[in-house]
Amino acid sequence: MPRRTKQEPIWKPTKEQVAAASKNRVSDVIDYGLDVLFVGINPGLYSAAVRHHFGRPGNRFWPALNMSDFVPEGEEFLAFDDCRLPDFGMGITNLCPRASARADELSKEELERGARTLTRKVKKYRPRFVAFLGITSFRTAFGIKGGKVGRQEPTIGDAIVWVLPNPSGLNAHFQLPDITNLFNELKRAVDSSKVSRKK
Repeated sequence: MPRRTKQEPIWKPTKEQVAAASKNRVSDVIDYGLDVLFVGINPGLYSAAVRHHFGRPGNRFWPALNMSDFVPEGEEFLAFDDCRLPDFGMGITNLCPRASARADELSKEELERGARTLTRKVKKYRPRFVAFLGITSFRTAFGIKGGKVGRQEPTIGDAIVWVLPNPSGLNAHFQLPDITNLFNELKRAVDSSKVSRKK
């Protein structure tokens, strides 16, 4: 049985709470010197209602993370456990803080402003890797043409930049096993960078 340390009981918002969540904010889960800082696009209304990252049950971020090598055997994370991630070298933030029903509601200006804010955040907290969950938003935010899932050429400060698929259930291009495999590729890169630093 996986050990879970909840900060609050798991609860499901009402339709009214979700509809009214556009002004809610989801706090960063961050600390200094993390192995990986995951970067979502922006909170969905469900996540904003519960105030936890990737809160909607159909989102595949937590299942993929749990099935990957990032999570030790015997551990399991749900959205309500997001505050525990720094204990395992991980954190989560968003490019844009504004909650919306869909990510495509964000403007190009919002994404570009989010990139500037994120850059300052990364230079302050100095994670080893920054992993964006969504290639289209990454390209728009940083003015990059082309690119694909995986390691990117530009860095942010000293952090290596990586792109993973958007884990939303609406993204039919990648299924859960595909996303999990890509999480494992990132984990191998993180582990390899640790070995390189020790030499």
